[in-house]
Amino acid sequence: MGFLKKITLFGLIASLATALPQHTRPTATATLVPVTSSTSVTPSATPTTTGPSSSSGSGINIVNNLNQTVYLWSISNTGGDMQTLPASGGTYTEKWRINSDGGGISIKMATTTSLSSVLQFEYTKGDDTLWWDLSSINLAPDSLFISSGFQVTTDDSSCSSATCHAGDVGCKDAYQKPDDVDTRSCSSAAAFKLVLG
Repeated sequence: MGFLKKITLFGLIASLATALPQHTRPTATATLVPVTSSTSVTPSATPTTTGPSSSSGSGINIVNNLNQTVYLWSISNTGGDMQTLPASGGTYTEKWRINSDGGGISIKMATTTSLSSVLQFEYTKGDDTLWWDLSSINLAPDSLFISSGFQVTTDDSSCSSATCHAGDVGCKDAYQKPDDVDTRSCSSAAAFKLVLG
């Protein structure tokens, strides 16, 4: 009898864990690859056998207004190629993608080629809804992103924006701890813009 209770409890936990993939925080690892020199990059629309598939609709445009190069990885259940956004105006554009394992996408940004201190734009696309957040959990307090500030806006007035002003180490619009509640939702047809600096 106790064995059946354990199986039932395990089944309940497993079903809860898989029932809410849109609200789970994406977890993935990245593999570093050589730096590219593009100023505007769009990920390939051709999925790999283990990678995410592309989807139609709007997406995100990231603008680097910092006076330093920004390195970026778009990660699903597999690592993404490192992209380079040159200082003072380099851009990166990504159409909303769907992670093949049901999780989310994490766009990790750093001012070095290391993933030791990253700002993350994380999202999960449903049929008509996009759940998204900014995460500073893995961002060093002395990061150039924090000292310069960053902001997310959309072309849909019904969607919320997020602003972390220059020097705001504990910005309330970004995840600071894993149990923060800063996930937002918006129409998946919306176009987003993330400005760094």
